[in-house]
Amino acid sequence: MWCLVQPRGSMSRFRFFPLAVARAALAGLALVLVVTLAVPAQAMSRLKDIADFEGLRENQLVGYGLVVGLNGTGDDLGSSPFTQQSLIGMLERLGVNTRGITIDTDNVAAVMVTATLPPFARQGSRIDVTVSALGDADSLLGGTLLVTPLMGADGEVYAVAQGQVSVGGFSATGSSGTSVTQGVPTSARVANGAIVEREVAFDLDSLTRIDIALRNPDLTTASRIAQAINARLGEPAAAAADPGTVHLKVPEAYHQRVAALLTVVEQLMVEPDQQARVVIDERSGIIVMGENVRISTVAIAQGNLTIRITETPQVSQPGAFAPQGAQTVQVPRSNVQVDKGSDNGMALLPAGVSLNQLVEGLNALGIGPRDLITILQTIKAAGALQATIEVL
Repeated sequence: MWCLVQPRGSMSRFRFFPLAVARAALAGLALVLVVTLAVPAQAMSRLKDIADFEGLRENQLVGYGLVVGLNGTGDDLGSSPFTQQSLIGMLERLGVNTRGITIDTDNVAAVMVTATLPPFARQGSRIDVTVSALGDADSLLGGTLLVTPLMGADGEVYAVAQGQVSVGGFSATGSSGTSVTQGVPTSARVANGAIVEREVAFDLDSLTRIDIALRNPDLTTASRIAQAINARLGEPAAAAADPGTVHLKVPEAYHQRVAALLTVVEQLMVEPDQQARVVIDERSGIIVMGENVRISTVAIAQGNLTIRITETPQVSQPGAFAPQGAQTVQVPRSNVQVDKGSDNGMALLPAGVSLNQLVEGLNALGIGPRDLITILQTIKAAGALQATIEVL
């Protein structure tokens, strides 16, 4: 059979092709589409998710204050002298003289107040604060944080905090001494509890060069970032300085418009690369391996010698015609079993096996997480593990 085909760009000429040839061409086209769709998508990430820009950083603030209004769950002033001194000093600043007077209250707690100052925070804006008990207070539930200056690393006050604290945990004690505690009742937050009083001076538009810092330093990733930026801007404005830094020269088109430049750059999609690494937490038995972990040709055998001794004592009673004075006695019976691990064989892993093949091969031997940690460390000692092992 034949089919009629009109060549592209022609309005009057037609060609005849066998129907089998046309079907073969369509099948080939379908195969190409299937192969194309089967190719896995690259793990692309936005630049803003894998790197930080110079100047766009946070600052840590800390302060010391008092929480009042507690229902008998505050500090013991006898064992927390700093709370007593702070309370006396606060009352004196308010015109109340308490010198020489014994203060006995458990409704006050000394706390440390911490906060994070966002980049370019303006005067009058509000930020959240975290309140943590410093003494022996049992709970901060129902308390109110008094005015607390928050200072930066330079000793200057950048914000002032005050407000009702919000506690996520609780603690309850019964009359018999039984107590129930959920969460951490001595740590609380004050939503929008601090007002920014001082700004961190930084002129972003005056920059002529921007340093991009990678959160996970890698030379390949830094080079890909520079290439993506240069392709987007159409000029060689970026260059990788080291595995953790990319220098970006501000183009003339973005002079005095650095914010617009960063808006364009931070949306670029980059495929981050990573070093082959195996992270082991021996305390919990957790093992995390990257996809680039490879194993050279190695044979693995895992066998344990296990001895189980089971005691099943039995009772022996005297017979009907036993001599006078015979007593019922307990006769020990011991069952000893020895498991040499003969069911566990040796697994051969060829060179260049992937992470999936490694895990499947070790699981086939019936290896648990604890034994897997020892095996990975032994493979690394043998020089067959092409990755870095990091033990937490």
